[in-house]
Amino acid sequence: MTTAAPTPPTDTTRPVALSPSRAADFTRCPLLYRFKAVDRLTAPPTRAQARGTVVHAALEALFGLDGPARTATSAQTLLPEALARVLAATPDLGVDTDDAGFLAEAAALLDTYFTVEDPTAVTADGCELRVETTLDGDVPLRGIIDRLDVDATGAVHVVDYKTGRAPSPRGERAALFQLKFYALIVWRQRGIVPASLRLLYLGDGQVLHYRPDPEELRRFERIVRAMWATIRQLRASGDFRPNPGPGCRWCDHRALCPAFGGTPPPYPADGVATQSTPGAPHRIEQQENPE
Repeated sequence: MTTAAPTPPTDTTRPVALSPSRAADFTRCPLLYRFKAVDRLTAPPTRAQARGTVVHAALEALFGLDGPARTATSAQTLLPEALARVLAATPDLGVDTDDAGFLAEAAALLDTYFTVEDPTAVTADGCELRVETTLDGDVPLRGIIDRLDVDATGAVHVVDYKTGRAPSPRGERAALFQLKFYALIVWRQRGIVPASLRLLYLGDGQVLHYRPDPEELRRFERIVRAMWATIRQLRASGDFRPNPGPGCRWCDHRALCPAFGGTPPPYPADGVATQSTPGAPHRIEQQENPE
């Protein structure tokens, strides 16, 4: 099985591409997309984000064990080690290895995981997999899949962990957008439409299922193409405008937003900042389900 260390801060030399997070940002607010993808602004992680990162790391380590060894006891044993690894990669996490309350919160999420899935029965092909593809040479897509499973029939299943609670029907649309994005990348990269995609919500033990079909993914691909064409035009002009709404309450960059009296940074001449502001790795980039 393929595994990876906790994702380091954004590599500024990588070509620009569209990820589920950036696509969701653009859908919510074009200016937010600019702040993150062009200006490359970051923010210190919240406690919830830090907790989610550590739980993801513990689950990744759990699937590094042989199937029968993937027990609840093993998961709890792996938790302090996961915290230490994440802290080594992200010193500004805001917690430390002696934070008993933080570890207890993460341990509770791991316990909930075992109520929604039996990891001893899972055949994981990889964890924390970086997946990339380019649609017909002009629409670059990128993502990180928490876990990719392959069953006895050869069918592929995508699994994504969420350490928050399941969303309301309104928030469910955003969750399905992320799953469709992963399905499209896997399909175009491997030539296989995933048999299923699942979001495991460890905050309340709920599971969201999605079964894609080729025709639906073709329609979604057209949406992604249109989004990327618009983004390319805006990156050239710099005319990213705010879209005020309820989500502004959770925006880390509200102070820079003209809708709230702020002033964005000067727009980079080439449409991309020369380097990122030091900050959190991928997993703790944004809050889950901020409704």
